[in-house]
Amino acid sequence: MEPSKPWTEQELDALVEEATVDAYDTEEQLSGLFTMVQEHLAVPFTTTVLGVQVTVEDIDLTEGSHIVARCVRGPWQQAIGILDLPLPVPAPDGAQWIAAYRRWAP
Repeated sequence: MEPSKPWTEQELDALVEEATVDAYDTEEQLSGLFTMVQEHLAVPFTTTVLGVQVTVEDIDLTEGSHIVARCVRGPWQQAIGILDLPLPVPAPDGAQWIAAYRRWAP
């Protein structure tokens, strides 16, 4: 899948299935999706949040079971939920895993 191309529902469903195939509950499904995002998303990349250019340096899973992007601008850092993170155009390699997580998320 090309990162700049929108993904079909079938492609995203296949990614979700790949990430959650051995999961027994929602927590394990989340863990599987997080692992795939973390392994496949090409970081760092630059995006714009609230009109400000930031660098996404890393992806993390919080104690509250949320996948977040660690965004940096100069000396400031902010964790932004991956569901709320605007992606640049073209999207970075591996962004299909963010799209798959967004499709899966309750």
